[in-house]
Amino acid sequence: MIQQKLAEKLTILNDRGIGMLTRIYNIKKACGDPKAKPSYLIDKNLESAVKFIVRKFPAIETRNNNQQLAQLQKEKSEILKNLALYYFTFVDVMEFKDHVCELLNTVDACQVFFDITVNFDLTKNYLDLVVTYTNLMMLLSRIEERKAIIGLYNYAHEMTHGSSDREYPRLGQMIVDYENPLKKMMEEFVPHGKSLQDALVSLQMVYPRRNLSADQWRNAQLLSLISAPSTMLNPAQSDTMPCEYLSLDTLEKWIVFGFILCHAALSSDPAALSLWKLALQSSSCLCLFRDEVFHIHKSAEDLFVNIRGYNKRVNDIRELVLRIKNKFLRSALKELATVLADQPGLLGPKALFVFMALSFARDEIIWLLRHADNIQKKSTDDFIDKHIAELIFYMEELRAHVRKYGPVMQRYYVQYLSGFDAVVLNELVQNLSVCPEDESIIMSSFVNTMTSLSVKQGNGEVFDFRGLRLDWFRLQAYTSVSKASLGLADHRELGKMMNTIIFHTKMVDSLVEMLVETSDLSIFYSRAFEKMFQQCLELPSQSRYSISFPLLCTHFMSCTHELCPEERHHIGDRSLSLCNMFLDEMAKQARNLITDICTEQCTLSDQLLPKHCAKTISQAVNKKSKKQTGKKGEPEREKPGVESMRKNRLLVTNLDKLHTALSELCFSINYVPNMMVWEHTFTPREYLTSHLEIRFTKSIVGMTMYNQATQEIAKPSELLTSVRAYMTVLQSIENYVQIDITRVFNNVLLQQTQHLDSHGEPTITSLYTNWYLETLLRQVSNGHIAYFPAMKAFVNLPTENELTFNAEEYSDISEMRSLSELLGPYGMKFLSESLMWHISSQVAELKKLVVDNVEVLTQMRTSFDKPDHMAALFKRLTSVDSVLKRMTIIGVILSFRSLAQEALRDVLSCHIPFLVSSVEDFKDHIPRETDMKVAMNVYELSSAAGLPCEIDPALVVALSSQKSENISPEEEYKIACLLMVFVAVSMPTLASNVMSQYSPAIEGHCNNIHCLAKAINQIAAALFTIHKGSIEDRLKEFLALASSSLLKIGQETDKSTTRNRESVYLLLDMIVQESPFLTMDLLESCFPYVLLRNAYHAVYKQSVSSSA
Repeated sequence: MIQQKLAEKLTILNDRGIGMLTRIYNIKKACGDPKAKPSYLIDKNLESAVKFIVRKFPAIETRNNNQQLAQLQKEKSEILKNLALYYFTFVDVMEFKDHVCELLNTVDACQVFFDITVNFDLTKNYLDLVVTYTNLMMLLSRIEERKAIIGLYNYAHEMTHGSSDREYPRLGQMIVDYENPLKKMMEEFVPHGKSLQDALVSLQMVYPRRNLSADQWRNAQLLSLISAPSTMLNPAQSDTMPCEYLSLDTLEKWIVFGFILCHAALSSDPAALSLWKLALQSSSCLCLFRDEVFHIHKSAEDLFVNIRGYNKRVNDIRELVLRIKNKFLRSALKELATVLADQPGLLGPKALFVFMALSFARDEIIWLLRHADNIQKKSTDDFIDKHIAELIFYMEELRAHVRKYGPVMQRYYVQYLSGFDAVVLNELVQNLSVCPEDESIIMSSFVNTMTSLSVKQGNGEVFDFRGLRLDWFRLQAYTSVSKASLGLADHRELGKMMNTIIFHTKMVDSLVEMLVETSDLSIFYSRAFEKMFQQCLELPSQSRYSISFPLLCTHFMSCTHELCPEERHHIGDRSLSLCNMFLDEMAKQARNLITDICTEQCTLSDQLLPKHCAKTISQAVNKKSKKQTGKKGEPEREKPGVESMRKNRLLVTNLDKLHTALSELCFSINYVPNMMVWEHTFTPREYLTSHLEIRFTKSIVGMTMYNQATQEIAKPSELLTSVRAYMTVLQSIENYVQIDITRVFNNVLLQQTQHLDSHGEPTITSLYTNWYLETLLRQVSNGHIAYFPAMKAFVNLPTENELTFNAEEYSDISEMRSLSELLGPYGMKFLSESLMWHISSQVAELKKLVVDNVEVLTQMRTSFDKPDHMAALFKRLTSVDSVLKRMTIIGVILSFRSLAQEALRDVLSCHIPFLVSSVEDFKDHIPRETDMKVAMNVYELSSAAGLPCEIDPALVVALSSQKSENISPEEEYKIACLLMVFVAVSMPTLASNVMSQYSPAIEGHCNNIHCLAKAINQIAAALFTIHKGSIEDRLKEFLALASSSLLKIGQETDKSTTRNRESVYLLLDMIVQESPFLTMDLLESCFPYVLLRNAYHAVYKQSVSSSA
C-alpha cells in the first residue's frame, strides 16, 4: 500500500487538475473572443481548409485535397508555432485523464474505505478528483474549435515533418469519444461505482445538516457567541471540524456529478436518493469552473430520459427551491464581527465559528450571483440582493480581524496543541490494540511534534505543519485500504481527533490559506456583480457598505494558477479596472451629493445678499408712512432662516436626506486608508479628492454665469458669496472623511488665478478679464460710461441705448475688493498685464500719428514762445482728435487699474498686514541714487501687493516689448518726446467739446478727459524710463507747452472754441496733482494760479446754476 502513494498522487493530480481547468477555460474564452481567437480560425483563405479538416476529423487526408490544403502549406510553420500551446494543452488533458483513470483503478483495486467524517482528506481529495476530472472533460467538449485547432496543428506537422504528431491518434479519438462527456463518463465509471457511492453516501452525515434553512439556523442560534454567555470562552468543538466550513457548493458538486456518474446507486440506496433530491432542490445550476456553469435539471433529464427504468429519476428532478439565507447571515456576521472587534481574544476559542461564518456567507453570495447571471426563466430580481454589500462588508471585517489578530490565534492554538491535543492523541495511540511499526512511527512523530511546541517559538521561528498534515493524509491512505493492519474504519475516534488537530495546526501556520479557502470571492459573474454594486449605491442605507466591492478586488489574484501564468496579467488588469471603476463610482456619487448640498447652501446664502433686503426695507418704510401698496392678501415673503425652524423633529428636509446619504457613503470611502490590488495601491480618499477638485473648478466657473452672447456675468461680490458657501460645505466634508480639503482649495483656487486651468479650460480670471476689457471698458470708450473719481467707480451715462448692466455695480470699491479676493495677486497681475497690452497697442498707434506729424511737432517743440508761428504750425497738424481720444482711453484703462490695485491692497492688508507694511516701507525708502533696475524690481514687488508706484513696472514691460524695426534708439526717444509735445499742443481743442464741462459732483468730466492726467504722467514715466531720459525734464517741457497753448485760448474771442475753457484749465492742476515729478511752484511759473482759482470758481458756479 505504501508503494501506491495514494495521498501524494491525489494531492498532485488535484492541483494539476485545477491547473488544466484554468488552461482549458482560458482557451475556451480566447476562442469565444474574436479579438483573442487564433487568426487561422477566422482567416478567409484558410476557411475551406478548416471546414475540410473538421469534417474529416480525426482522419487525415493530404493526397487528394491539395487544392483545399494549398494555403495551409504556405503557413504551416506559423501554424505550428502559434497553435503549439493550444495543441499541447489538449495533450496534457489526455495525459491527465490517463493518470486519473489509473489512480481510480488503483483505488478500486485497494478497496479503499471512504468516510468524510473519518478520513476527511482522503475522501475529499478523491471526490475532488472525480469532480475536477468530470468538469475538465465537460469544459473541453464546450470548446467548439477544438477539432479545428488539433486538426490544423496536425496537418501542419504532417506537412513539415512528413508524419502526424505521435500523440494525435489518441488525442483525436479522445475528442471524438467525449463529444457527449457525461454519457461517456457514465459508462466509464461503472467499475468505479462502489468506491464513489461509498464516498458520496458518507456525506449524509454532513450535507443535510449543512443545507438547513435560515429559520432552522435562527432557531439553533447558529454562529451566535452571546446566546450562551456562560460558554463564551469554551472552544468551539465538532466531531467533523473540517466539514463545518467545507463549501456547500463543493458538496453539491460532489453529489450531483457523483450520482450522475454512479446513477445506479439512486435506485439501490435510499440515502443516496435523499442526498440527490436535496441537492437538486438547492441549486438550479452548478459551477463547472469560474463562470462556466452546468444546468443540473435540464442536463440530468436529458441523460436519464433515455435510460430504461429511469422514469422515477426524471420525476425526482424538481425545480429549484429558493434558499435565500442572506438576511440571517447578515445579522449573524454583524454580531460576530462586533463582538470580536470588542473582544479579539475570543478569536482563539471561537475560530471555527469565524471560518464557518465566512464559508456560509461566501456560499450564499456565490450562489446568488451564479443564479442571477444564469437563470432566465424566473425573474432575476429573485437573485439580486440589494443588501449583499452588507454581507460582504461583515465578511471583510471578519477577515480583517483574523489578519490583525493572527498572533493571538496562533498563541492560543500552540498552547492548545501542546497542552490538550497532544495528551488526548497520546492516550488514543496508547489504547490502540494493534499498531504496525510504520503507523506507530508516524503517530509518535505527531505526539512529539505537538508536545515540543512552545509559545516562545513564535517570536523568531516560523511554524510549519505542512509535513504533519501530509503525514496524516498518508496515514489515512495506509489505514483505509481493505487489508490494512490498522483499519481507520475501526478507529473512528482517532480519525475525528486527528481531523480536529489538523484544523488546530492550520490556525497556527495557515491562516491566510484558510481565509482563501473559506472566503475567497474571486467573482467572474461581472454583470450581476456590477448590477448589485449599482443598487448598493442607489440605496442610502447600503451605501456605507459599498467599499466591500473594491475590497473584493483584492481577492482576484488568489484564483490564478502556476500552470497558467499568462492569465495573471489578464486577471490582474481585470481586478484593477473593476477596483478603479468601483472607487470612481463611489467618489462620483459622493461628489454629486456634495454638489447638491452646495447648491442648496448657495441658494440659502444668496437669500442673504443685500439686494434682497430692498423689498423688506420698502415694506417697513410704507408701514411707517401707512401707505397701502400691493394687493391685499399678498403672501408675506419668507425671511432667510425660516428653513432652520422645526416644529416637528420627524420633519425631514431635502438637505437632511442629502447629509444622511453623504455621511453613509463617506463612511465607506473612509473605511480603509488604502488597499493593495495586484501590487497596486488604491487610496479611496484620493478618488474623492480628485473628483471634488474637478467639480469645484467647474462649479466656480459655472457660478460666474458668463454668457458670451449677451455679455452677462455675475457680480464679483455675488460670486464670492457663492464660492464661500461652497467652501464652507467642502470644509464640513472633513467631518466625514480624513481628506485635506485645504489642498483642494489651494489647487483649485490657485488654478483659477491663472489664464487657463490644468485642463486648458478658461478660468474666472480669464472670464472677468475679458468681460472688464471687452464689455465695461469698451462701453467707456464708446462714451456710454464715465469714470467718477469722487465715487471711485465707473457709472452709466444717460444715453439713447440703455446698457444691459449697471457699471457701478461691477466697478465700485466693494466689487473690486471681491474681484481681488477671487482672483488673488496672480489673477490681478494677469488683469494688469491684459490692460497694459491694450495700452501698448494704443501707444503704438499714437507713435504712428507722431511719425506722420514729426516735422511740424519738431518745430512746435522749439517755438512755444512764438504764438503766431505756433498757431500756423498747429493748423498743419493732423489727427489731433485721435491723439486726445487715444490718450483718454489710456487714462481710462489706467484709472480702472488704479481701482483694481487699490482693492488688491485693501484685501492683502486684511490677509497679510505685516507683509504688506514691510513692502510699503521698502518702497518708500528707496534712495534716489538707486540703480533703475533695482528700483524697478522694488516697484514690481510693490505693484504685486497693490501699492501705487512712481513708475508703473507693468507699463514699462508692456511698452519696452514694442520693438520698431529700422528705428534707432535715438529716434525712438525723439518720438516719445514729440508724443508729449503732440498731447500738450492738442489740449486746447478740448475746450470746444460740449462734453468737456467739469462737474464738481463727480470731480471729473463726463467725457473722461480728467483721465488724461493719469495717462500723461504714467506714459511719460514709462517711456522715459525705457529710453533712459529725464522724466522730470520732459514733464516740465510738457507743462510749458501745455500752459502756453492753454493761455493762448484765454485770448480767443470765439465762444464755440472757448466753450469749456475753464474746465480744460483744471486739467493742468490735475496733471500736477497726479504727478510725483511736478510741483505747484513749477505750475505757478508757467500758468498763473489765479487763472486756476477763477476756473474752479466758474465751474462750481456753473454747476450750481445748472442744477438749480
